[in-house]
Amino acid sequence: MSKDKKQKVDIASVHFLKANLYIENHPMFSPLVTHANIFREENTPYPPNGWAVVSKKGNIYTNPNKKGGIDEWIYILAHCLLHLGFGHFKEKENKQYWNIACDVYIAKFLLDMKLGKPPWALGYQIQTPVKNEDKLYDSFIENGVPEEFIYLGTAGENQIDMLFKDHMYTYRWGGEIDWQACFGKGLSIAVTSAIQVAGGYQDTLSEGSGKYSIPEKAKKWFVNHYPLLGSLASNFKIIDDVTLCQRLDISIAAIDVLEKEIYINPAAGLDEEECKFVLAHEFLHAGLMHQQRCLGRDHYFWNVACDYVINHWLVEMGIGEIPKVGILLDQNMKGLSAESIYDRIVSDIRTYKKIYTLRGIGQGDIIEKGNRSFWDPRNGITIDDFCKNSLQQGFVYHQEMNRGLLPAGLVEEIKALGQPPIKWDVELAKWFDQHFSPQEKIRTYARISRRQSSTPDIPRPKWVSNGGDEDGRTFGVILDTSGSMDKKLLSKALGAISSYSLSRDVPFARVVFCDAMAYDAGYLSPEEIAGRVQVKGRGGTILQPAIDLLQETDDFPKKGPILIITDGYIHRLKITREHAYIIPKGNSLPFVPKGPVFRIE
Repeated sequence: MSKDKKQKVDIASVHFLKANLYIENHPMFSPLVTHANIFREENTPYPPNGWAVVSKKGNIYTNPNKKGGIDEWIYILAHCLLHLGFGHFKEKENKQYWNIACDVYIAKFLLDMKLGKPPWALGYQIQTPVKNEDKLYDSFIENGVPEEFIYLGTAGENQIDMLFKDHMYTYRWGGEIDWQACFGKGLSIAVTSAIQVAGGYQDTLSEGSGKYSIPEKAKKWFVNHYPLLGSLASNFKIIDDVTLCQRLDISIAAIDVLEKEIYINPAAGLDEEECKFVLAHEFLHAGLMHQQRCLGRDHYFWNVACDYVINHWLVEMGIGEIPKVGILLDQNMKGLSAESIYDRIVSDIRTYKKIYTLRGIGQGDIIEKGNRSFWDPRNGITIDDFCKNSLQQGFVYHQEMNRGLLPAGLVEEIKALGQPPIKWDVELAKWFDQHFSPQEKIRTYARISRRQSSTPDIPRPKWVSNGGDEDGRTFGVILDTSGSMDKKLLSKALGAISSYSLSRDVPFARVVFCDAMAYDAGYLSPEEIAGRVQVKGRGGTILQPAIDLLQETDDFPKKGPILIITDGYIHRLKITREHAYIIPKGNSLPFVPKGPVFRIE
């Protein structure tokens, strides 16, 4: 490839991204960045002759045409965030003078802090002491603004860099963010980190904040004072590392059930009561097995539906306080199950596509990266059963200790956990019963029954099936033999089909293999299906030819049901017969099935 055709690296974008990353990792600014939105796009109200502006909502609009160094962008982003952290969005009579006063105060603060490097146009160094913005504003009203102070804003000369009105839509639920509280949290984290670095306990300011953190205190409260969730709390590890949460893109909190870890972002600025609410939210995700109950649904939308249910319960239970950043809470969904809410959500996907969860915009707080092999089978119990049993035992302790009433919906779901789910093979047996009723038996002398020894001279009739009932007593089996199919799935499904065919007196089943084309194996007896079956195919995945073969052939009953064994990675099918699907648990079909779906574990 020639040099002209090689893609050129945008140095300006690289500098901006590195500066943004630096601000995100800085302990003082990380709580502010967590709730702010930084834009570098053309279709935003950025200043054409300046560097950036910040709105009251926390949106920072930077000029995509400006080319600056890393230190310059660090200075610009810090300047905008400090407008939020210092609470500068106050209604004043002269907005321009107030904006200049705030710019002077921030410029002095950043100069003393030695953070970043101001661009050349903003490079005037303030030598006079600055006490606060209000006194500067009063001085400007009385004496006017010195000429050198009008260049310190990030929006350009004589331009206001604070937008009180912002028409940009942001996906955030709840009240306004307390930016000053977030900045106070950042200062606290920065001071703690500085002490840890000075003492040699940390290498950098961006490392964790110690073992006696607020989330750990909230966790101990559950262990010591709340039996319903105490067992779950004692077995989950709290990770409250700012850098790790930013790498995983976690704004507030998330849970990894398989690895028994709960991530709490300290930059979110949660106090102890808010941490109790958030931890209870994550514990209920684990205890109610929401990850396992997804069953092929869209993971994010299922997560949102479960969030609505859990948050309503926690509000009724009065555990902790609702985080100030807001949660998913809709009175129209109160009392509904997660499955019902999910059905509502998928009927209006555009509304819920980028909703704000505890993890962030458009992301679920149930992390799927865990590995089940991490859980040691020698413990004698699976991770799902462990979480379920912990919540059930906590519920018993809660009742025995008279710790108060719980929402009826939560009690119902906890009790439902004690009922073992119907296994896929039992559901498959019911499907066979619907299509193949027991054969009627009659007594006949055509085949004499074994005579009794006491009366060997008296013949007795034998119970036999009524002749002719086997006509049309068959069904079709379509096996997806594409390369993605698992051999264990095929063996389990064929074994179950064989046993149920024998128990329901089905003499033969029509078997068709299909990958990109159909391979008709003809009618096979249950014994042949249970034995060695030579599988043909292992190519692509198009099952419609096999369905057309069974629907159009003359030697297959017109009312014969069809059973389709697949992994779910197929195209939409056109089936006019009664049918059902067998797919692996956790997979889903790319369309709404008309027949029942049996999920193999």
